[in-house]
Amino acid sequence: MTTTVDTMMLPGLGQDDQPRPGSRAARMLQPIAKDVAVELAKKFGVCVKPVWLRRTNTATGETELVPVPCGATSAAKCEPCAEANRRLRMQQIREGWHLTEEPVTTPDAPTDEQRDLVEYRAVLEFARTSVVMAAEWDQVRELDAEIDRVDEQITAAGVRGSVLPGGRKDGTDPDESAPSRKRSTKRRQDAPDLPRLPVANRTIPHPHIGTDGREHRDSVFLTLTLGSYGPIHSAYRRRGAVEVCECGELHSPHDPRVGTPVDPDSYDYRAAALDAIHFAKVLDRFWQNLRRAVGWNVQYAGSVEMQKRLAPHGHFAVRGALPRALVRQVAAATYHQVWWPAHDKIVYDPDGAVPVWDPDAKTYRDPETSAALPTWDEALDALDEDPDAEPAHVVRLGSVHLAGVRGGSESAEKTIRYITKYIAKDITDAVAPGSRAQEDHLARLAAELQTLPCSPTCANWLLYGVQPKNAKATARPGRCKGKVHQRRTLGFTGRRVLVSRQWSNKTLSDHRADRKAWVKALLALSATGETTIGEHDQAAGDPPPFEYELASRDDPDVPPPHVHFLRKIAERQAWRAQLDAAKQQAQQQLLATQTVAA
Repeated sequence: MTTTVDTMMLPGLGQDDQPRPGSRAARMLQPIAKDVAVELAKKFGVCVKPVWLRRTNTATGETELVPVPCGATSAAKCEPCAEANRRLRMQQIREGWHLTEEPVTTPDAPTDEQRDLVEYRAVLEFARTSVVMAAEWDQVRELDAEIDRVDEQITAAGVRGSVLPGGRKDGTDPDESAPSRKRSTKRRQDAPDLPRLPVANRTIPHPHIGTDGREHRDSVFLTLTLGSYGPIHSAYRRRGAVEVCECGELHSPHDPRVGTPVDPDSYDYRAAALDAIHFAKVLDRFWQNLRRAVGWNVQYAGSVEMQKRLAPHGHFAVRGALPRALVRQVAAATYHQVWWPAHDKIVYDPDGAVPVWDPDAKTYRDPETSAALPTWDEALDALDEDPDAEPAHVVRLGSVHLAGVRGGSESAEKTIRYITKYIAKDITDAVAPGSRAQEDHLARLAAELQTLPCSPTCANWLLYGVQPKNAKATARPGRCKGKVHQRRTLGFTGRRVLVSRQWSNKTLSDHRADRKAWVKALLALSATGETTIGEHDQAAGDPPPFEYELASRDDPDVPPPHVHFLRKIAERQAWRAQLDAAKQQAQQQLLATQTVAA
């Protein structure tokens, strides 16, 4: 066989994969300047999608542009802002997890001015009731105007809330056409009994006295999951012994089948989809039952993530130690009943003939018989009148995992990072399919969610022969745009971060203010005391000297994004150098103080 020069490997050729210097391939490998600027901006925590505001000094008339961080909580929108939000959540969990004193604050006693205003408000309410009964409508309008003025004065005087429910003048809701529906609170016969104790008005349990006679205030890291919908391929874990998958094999965590059903045909995708839709409800019910079982106001902070099998589960930091057996008993007895019309069988094919809108009667009709479909209220009335009616779906919890955590330990910090590791991402980002089997599993679950109703107003109710609540002519069954039906949620659309009301009595704004106060206090210890960080902050109680209006990105004085990035990078570098100098100065002062004390 003869080898030609074109196919023959000549000495010194083809040995190096690097492109020739100066060639197009070599130039394409060079980093792009704008991408480097964006990468550095993210490294220094600069918002990559700022909102530009035009700020006018009301005293001098001077106008300037101010970039405000977008405050996104998703890294897909703005990674620096999402990371800042994640760190604030970490601080929030850290400060409220192992408290030893109650964070609940008692409201101050009302002042004489506040009492007088509320007393005058009572006189106006009595006068309004009298003129309404006498049908003197001109005086009603005058009294309403005076009531509005007094309500504003009450709020300005430092009183929270409203005197009447919802701020209504007569204490009723004019938009409420019918009384709310109430279901029986009788427990299901197939659910275990729940222990019930009076809930004490405290959020911190009594300390545990150990065998050494000392007090111990451990807390709990709790994981709540949903039940099983069929055997799935699971990765092996070593906990004293190797756990074998339900299929009888050993799968590594990187096996492409992990998280997928062993038998997709028998896997209950409908139950999995419905449980994901109503998972937030059963979580709320679990905390109610747990508080009644332990006898004190249990506080929690955590996040909801997606398991590899595409079912949501929650990780929670719970204040105080809890008996493992009691928590498992409460989880087994917790359920949520979905009292919706039956939607276990599709009546109309979304790709075929679906109910049609009658513009004259403003109702949907059967495409063949032209009979009007039952409205949402009529379907619920039929459900109420049926003594043998069953809920459309019952959501229950699955396995429960508990671990004791001691405050201030390395385990506590590691657990906090574990709880918050995915909150900056979409709930499905951490379980993106990496194989054909996982992609098929996701597609089957998404297809099931596409035809299930997500709310009383969902257009998919038409597929089950029921008109959605507040039906409109624009309803498209099988094509509801609700977040439940989107692949990036896979059914779960509740809050990703769940924090109880009395966790630490601080919001994220409070934690931001705490960080700013810490920076100011640190800079005050520096040699010069000068600061450029937060220089526009005003003293508490002073009227704001600025007026703001939204600036358009197309305004000629708004700098291009990458020019803004370069400026902010230099500013953050100066801030960082200033903070480092202040920390070094504070450390030297602390060492000097300790030396003098010694």
